[in-house]
Amino acid sequence: MKAPNLSRRHLLVQASAGSALLYASWLVQALPSRPGEEVVPWLDQPGPNPSGGVVDNLQTWESLASSFLTPNDRFFRVSHYDKPVIDEKKWNLEIAGLVKSPLTLSLPTIKARPKQQVVYTIECGGNHGFPWFTSGIGNARWGGTPLAPLLKQAGVTARGTEVVFWGADSGTEAIRDMKLPQHFARSMSLADAMNPDNLLCYEMNGAALPQPHGAPVRLIAPGWYGVANVKWLQRIEVRDTRYMGRFMARDYVTIREEQRDGGATEFVETSVGRTLLKSAPAKVTRKDGRYRIVGAAWGAPIARVDVQVDNGPWRQATIDRSDQGKFAWTFWSVDWPNAAPGEHTITSRAADTAGNVQPAMDDSRIARKKTYWESNGQVARRISIA
Repeated sequence: MKAPNLSRRHLLVQASAGSALLYASWLVQALPSRPGEEVVPWLDQPGPNPSGGVVDNLQTWESLASSFLTPNDRFFRVSHYDKPVIDEKKWNLEIAGLVKSPLTLSLPTIKARPKQQVVYTIECGGNHGFPWFTSGIGNARWGGTPLAPLLKQAGVTARGTEVVFWGADSGTEAIRDMKLPQHFARSMSLADAMNPDNLLCYEMNGAALPQPHGAPVRLIAPGWYGVANVKWLQRIEVRDTRYMGRFMARDYVTIREEQRDGGATEFVETSVGRTLLKSAPAKVTRKDGRYRIVGAAWGAPIARVDVQVDNGPWRQATIDRSDQGKFAWTFWSVDWPNAAPGEHTITSRAADTAGNVQPAMDDSRIARKKTYWESNGQVARRISIA
């Protein structure tokens, strides 16, 4: 009997319905590949991870580019404080502060509410900020209940302008001559928090949210850098002032040099927020002496990706449109004919549908940046062809 002609999107839907075998098969087939091709290793593989456990479970780009959805056990992790193990039967989420009707929600209560899913690529704000940190990114199908209806139910007062998300993870911060216990927290404006895409997430790729990724519930804020997606969520608080904790005002802050009229220099600080347009070469494959360059692009709706070998002309890549998502990365590929023996540098640049182009490393947006956050400059990789 002839096999049905199922799209990969259809396979994903079936996987979400509970077919683990079909889901695993879809992951393998998610990126078009040539049977029998081999991966040519990069010369510039990242060095040892010196973060002491803050950054964990980093994969190679060759592994990341093997599937549209990143399997849970291969998804990178970042945790600045402890990594709490929470008893979900005793856990509750508070929605409090400047609200008319504070809420206390158990996990069964949250799961009983309308469910929504989003395919969203999370990138750490420090990805590509260090030579060893080049794969702090992953793409998953996140499931949970929308946040906005719960904020409406709580009834934000007229004074409420900022929403703070508190995690259960905690540590000690030295501030001047004081050592103070603090929980991880981030905030966003009320308008941003009311975005219908934001989720109180309890599922990741069809399975229960894993403990290292914030179980039992985390915030998923599609389109934002990873730091905004608070894990081990325990309290949502509405305030009338901007939250100014470590991860808003003292860390995850981009410092950029700007020129004023008359040549004066100012250093402007901004908190890491929404993901910026970016792409990266992921791997080079070879079959029968023919080479192909494969990569990913994300951060905005992608219109095109160009690839450059050494200092040659930019060539337009083919974008794989079979798997799409408003907040998901896009895979691309380009054939590399007549690849000459020796060392080469491969660079990619993405352009979005609004006409923005991923900046080169000597662009003022990158060159005048004094911090390693939000490093969305063009990524170049080195390779040797035998």
